[in-house]
Amino acid sequence: MVSVDEFSHEVHMRRAIELAEQAVEHGNRPFGTVLVHNNEIIMEEENRVITENDIRRHPELHLAMRACNELDESVRAETVMYTSTEPCPMCAGGIRYAGLNRIYYSVGSDEITEFTGSSPITVRSAAILSGITDVIGPVLNEEGRAVHDSFYGSD
Repeated sequence: MVSVDEFSHEVHMRRAIELAEQAVEHGNRPFGTVLVHNNEIIMEEENRVITENDIRRHPELHLAMRACNELDESVRAETVMYTSTEPCPMCAGGIRYAGLNRIYYSVGSDEITEFTGSSPITVRSAAILSGITDVIGPVLNEEGRAVHDSFYGSD
C-alpha cells in the first residue's frame, strides 16, 4: 500500500488538467477529475454538463457518485480526488458523502470568478468538507489556470 503522501500528485493533477482540456474539445467547460487509489488512477471524468444537458455532470460530483456505488467505504477512505478546479459547493456536498481521503485541486474557486466574471462562491469546499476530507491546493496552478485562460480568454 502506497501512502497518500507518496502519491505522484503532479502526475495525477496533470491528468485532471488534460481531462479539462478534453472537456473543452467535446463542447463543455474546462473541468476534469481523477480518483486515485494506491497511486493508480481508478476512475476519471471530464465535465459533461453541456453535452449531456445535465447540471449534475460536474466531474467531481459524478466521480463521488460512482465511488459510492462502486467502491467500498474502506477503499474510498484511501482514495484521493485530483481535480482541475476546486469543487463547487454542490460537488463538495456529494464528496462529503463519499468520504474520500483528500481532495487536491489546481485552480481555486476564488480564481474562477476572475475568468467568468460571475459572483464569487462564498462557501469554499474546505468549509463543506471540514472534518471529513482535507482539501489541498493549488497544485500546478499555472497549468490549471492556462486551461481556463484559453477557454475564457484573457484581457
